[in-house]
Amino acid sequence: MTTSKSAKLIGGKRNLTVRVKTAKYRKPSSTKWLERQLNDPYVAEAKRRGYRSRAAFKLIQLDEKFKFLGRGKTIVDLGCAPGGWTQVAVARNKGSGQVVGIDILPTEPVAGAVLIEQDFTAEDAAEKLKSLLHGKADIVMSDMAANTTGHQQTDHLRTMALVEAAYAFARDVLAEGGIFISKVFKGGAEAGFLAEIKKDFAKVAHFKPDASRKASPEEYLVAVGFRGRAEEGGA
Repeated sequence: MTTSKSAKLIGGKRNLTVRVKTAKYRKPSSTKWLERQLNDPYVAEAKRRGYRSRAAFKLIQLDEKFKFLGRGKTIVDLGCAPGGWTQVAVARNKGSGQVVGIDILPTEPVAGAVLIEQDFTAEDAAEKLKSLLHGKADIVMSDMAANTTGHQQTDHLRTMALVEAAYAFARDVLAEGGIFISKVFKGGAEAGFLAEIKKDFAKVAHFKPDASRKASPEEYLVAVGFRGRAEEGGA
C-alpha cells in the first residue's frame, strides 16, 4: 500500500513525545486516550489548519486516492459532526457548488454549508435533505457509524444498517456519474449489498486512509460512476 501525499507530509513532522501523568480521578483508559491525542500528528496538524477533527484528513486522503472533490460540486455529508469533512468539502468547492450536512449531534455552523441537526434515520430526514438540494447530488458521503458496544459482530451489523440507509438515500439523489462514499467496519460491505452497489456503479472499492488509526476496524466503501436510477415501472 502506497503512502498518501498528505500522510508523507504530516508523518515527516517530528514532535516531542508527550507523557501524561496519571491523575487521581482519571481512569487509566482516559489517560491513555489523552496521551494518544497529544502525540497524534494528525490531531496537531488539524489544529494547525483549523480543522475541527483529525477525520478531515481521512476525506483528504480519500480524495487524493479517488479524486472526486472539486469546484462546483453538490455534496451531501451524512454524519457531519463536528464538521471536519464539511470544511474540506466547502474548501474544495472553491466558493461554488453546494454542501448540505446532517447529524444527530449539534454541529457549529460552517460558512458555505447548510447543516441540519437531526437523526438521519428519522422518517422525514431524507426529505428535508432533498428539499435543500438545488438539484441532483454529485457526491453523497457518510462518516456515520453506530455507537460501539464492544461486540464486533453487533457493531458491524448496526453500522451496516446505517450504510444501507445512506445508500438508499444516495441512490435516490445522485446524478449520473455520481459518487457514494461510506464508512464500513472491518470485513467491508456484506456480499449481497456489495453486489447491489456494483450493479449501480462503474467501480466499487474499499480503502483505508493512512489517517485511520491502525487499530481501528474502519475502512471506506467508495463507489464511483453512478449509472443512474431506472424509472419505476419502466419498460
